[in-house]
Amino acid sequence: MTAQEGVPPKNVLAVVAPHVGGRGAGAALATVFPDGARVTVVESAGEDPAALREAHVVVTALAPVTADHIAAAPHLELVQCASHGYDHVDLDAARERGVPVCTIGSSSAEHHNVAEQTFALMLALAKQLVPAHTALTGADWALPRLQQSLTELHGKTLGVVGLGRIGAEVARRAVAFDMNVVYAGRRRVDPGTEARLGGARHVPLDELLRTSDYVTLHVPLTDATRHLLDAGRLALLKPTAFVVNTARGALVDQDALADALESGALAGAGVDVFDPEPPTSALRLLKAPGVVLSPHVGGVTRETLVRIALAAVENVANHLAGEPPRDVVGG
Repeated sequence: MTAQEGVPPKNVLAVVAPHVGGRGAGAALATVFPDGARVTVVESAGEDPAALREAHVVVTALAPVTADHIAAAPHLELVQCASHGYDHVDLDAARERGVPVCTIGSSSAEHHNVAEQTFALMLALAKQLVPAHTALTGADWALPRLQQSLTELHGKTLGVVGLGRIGAEVARRAVAFDMNVVYAGRRRVDPGTEARLGGARHVPLDELLRTSDYVTLHVPLTDATRHLLDAGRLALLKPTAFVVNTARGALVDQDALADALESGALAGAGVDVFDPEPPTSALRLLKAPGVVLSPHVGGVTRETLVRIALAAVENVANHLAGEPPRDVVGG
């Protein structure tokens, strides 16, 4: 897309948090914007006050966009999240200013990789890959010790909390593993979708927690979902169950999860997301038994990063061309 003749370029502030690539990733992102955009790359929204003040569009890759940032940008027309999540943006402040906040939710950019990462963690937990690997590197043939805790996915019940686009991708893979799928969410999906997902059943969250062998989270982080799995809900899980979180760290009370793992009330957890990110060394979960951890890699394969960048830039380009943006939060 080229700039319209006589139309001045719009200022885009691309904010890429250091833990997801920072300035280097932002420089690559800047190269795919249309000619009608003047792009400034920073690692925090307040890093360049002049650029923020002149910004018409802020694109954020998991970097906070606060009420103060929004107030400091009088020309702001759009906040575009280069992600499915939007919890790092102050939605109330944007709404008060009439500034739409958009995600890349309809693009499917991250769906496949988050689903694959979810299953990577589930398989690692079932097959005890981390303790097996660690033992063998120390010349310890750990089979006699590990065999009592080895299990398989076949025939187990997978509880999907949030059967949206990503949750459905996870459920589809569960069918291939001959797992039984139950799901919880505000609404039941249509019967045809349930049939395609192996006869998936919509159940209340507490019932899902009581009956599932694996629980995987795929809901956005909001005030209503923060610490969705708290100590009380974690206590509903079977002691042989596993929790997998590839969505947002604050969906789970991390101390309560560490308590459950340390006490043996829960068999294990696969965690790709933390609160905050990156986590500090004081986070008990890092040293809890039965965990498999990864540094928020669920959406950052080479293929995924390209799709994310293109989806975010396409939405900004549509806005600059006068078209309505897609995936407006709350829209």
